[in-house]
Amino acid sequence: MGRVPDVDPTKPRNPLQRALRWSAKGRFGGWMALNVANKIDPPLMRATRGLVKIPSGVPTILLSHTGAKSGKPRTTPLVYFTDGGNVVLIASQTGKPKHPAWYHNVMAHPDVELWARGRGGAYRAREAEGEERERLWKLAMQLYPGYDDYRLRADATSGRRIPVIVCEPQDAS
Repeated sequence: MGRVPDVDPTKPRNPLQRALRWSAKGRFGGWMALNVANKIDPPLMRATRGLVKIPSGVPTILLSHTGAKSGKPRTTPLVYFTDGGNVVLIASQTGKPKHPAWYHNVMAHPDVELWARGRGGAYRAREAEGEERERLWKLAMQLYPGYDDYRLRADATSGRRIPVIVCEPQDAS
């Protein structure tokens, strides 16, 4: 149990991680993340306690959330980093014109569970705004510079501003 492992977005990445980040920025990498990893990673990460996943060069978390309309449980693998004791998620959806479904679900039902490498627990999600959002966005860019490509794509296709989600732990530890 316990909180998810810390991820420092300012920590330099190794050559393999940099190569994987570069390949993920393209349309094919985005398609793989949305259409393959989203389906394969939840059971794969559960079975291996988070040691094996499709985007192996990035810190990945399992977000368990409730469907906004259906009320059904959902699980989505996402890239994450930590800021203090909070977990930060970027609702980029590779720059598509609409927000990802998980974003709508989390806004409707902010009590979520987060799991990475066999650790995690209950969190409460909220959208960052103002200076906090800008500071966290800059950190996200250090973790994965492709977010800027996604930002440009989202803005050009729909004028969408990519949300930054902060998940605060609900436990006492």
